[in-house]
Amino acid sequence: MMERELPVITIEGTDFIVDVNKLELIEKANHKNVIPFEDMRDVGDGYTFEYNLKNKNLPGMFHNESTMVRIPEFIILDPIGMANKYSYPVNEIMDKSDFGLMVDQQAFDLRVNKGMLPTVDIAGHTFYVDIRMDKLRPKDDFLSNGIVFSDIETYYDLEKRTYTIPYNPQTHEFQEPDYLNIKELPKDLIAVRFPSERLLDRIGWNRKYGFEIRHGLVRHGLKLQFAAKNVPWKNTFLVDLIKSNLKAEKKQEKATEKKTSNLSKTNKGRRI
Repeated sequence: MMERELPVITIEGTDFIVDVNKLELIEKANHKNVIPFEDMRDVGDGYTFEYNLKNKNLPGMFHNESTMVRIPEFIILDPIGMANKYSYPVNEIMDKSDFGLMVDQQAFDLRVNKGMLPTVDIAGHTFYVDIRMDKLRPKDDFLSNGIVFSDIETYYDLEKRTYTIPYNPQTHEFQEPDYLNIKELPKDLIAVRFPSERLLDRIGWNRKYGFEIRHGLVRHGLKLQFAAKNVPWKNTFLVDLIKSNLKAEKKQEKATEKKTSNLSKTNKGRRI
């Protein structure tokens, strides 16, 4: 089967190949020059981005002169590619938008019209993603404070867009060990990792911070169910911290022994 020739869009006199599988535009004459979908702004019926005529891409640090470019939706640019990617007959997507094709419409209806909150399974217990209350709220445990996002800010990895936190599976709460005195890996706590609140509930995030309700959904998709990942303690910073605490304890013990020994020698030399 011959590989399909991808469509081309011309931007300010330069031809770009439209790759819907990777969601990017690739300069036809220079395949290393790529404009990713991540750098485009969704405007409802298409996408816009700043375009620099010199580097034929987004303006770089030293190329500030640019023009605003607007392109159609990917479903218009390459209907065959989009139909293949999302397993639809071409004739069934002609009246759809990128949003209608790329975003789970049932999940969108449940979240927006039915008010269903996304959930995260953490070590076998279900938590509601409640951005309005700034927390992951445990289901059927009204005594637990759950996991408050503002309490775990220092555990956020900006690059991975995830939290990795110590968690008590009995109380269903975020709980820090005694970092200053910890000498062994916790037995009553586990480490768990889950996405940021923005990824867990894009719609709730949009509402809270005043964005249009569909903002970012085409780019990131929409899910209502997540599962946290258990992280072995040996893969966390606790291992090095425990080593440091044990080393400090040993050093303190030696200092105490030396002080006691010196005091003993001093006392032996005294007479009444």
